[in-house]
Amino acid sequence: MTTSSLYGTLAIVAFALIGVFAAVAFVFTGRMMGRRHVRRSLDIGVLPATLRKVRNRDPLTDDEIVLAREVLADRGSLLALAVPATLFCLGCFYVFGSLEQLHEHIASERTFLGVIPMITSTNMAVQILRSVRLKRRLVNAITPNAQPR
Repeated sequence: MTTSSLYGTLAIVAFALIGVFAAVAFVFTGRMMGRRHVRRSLDIGVLPATLRKVRNRDPLTDDEIVLAREVLADRGSLLALAVPATLFCLGCFYVFGSLEQLHEHIASERTFLGVIPMITSTNMAVQILRSVRLKRRLVNAITPNAQPR
């Protein structure tokens, strides 16, 4: 049996988590591919335009409200965070594996290349959480034919 340092143990844990999060992300993307808003029936740019209207609190048609609710429900799922989590664990595996191979010698820039996917995944997670906040605005969405109170 070989002994492993802290970095080796962390690399093994990160590698195991890559498999777990990748499996969850695979299930999530499989579900999303069958959704109406992913199919070709919508024109190009309809989704971003609808979400922009929600963000700016512009009036929405009934179809746009249904589409926005569906999209924001999908993006608000915890399964959606599995994609950035997979990328983050991939970066952790690279950094911890490189540090384990160094055996406490001085680390070079190559060791910390794994930080790039970690930063990218953090940005992805923040963008997912930003779109989740739009759900609150959708509750008070204005329809063009609604009467003011």
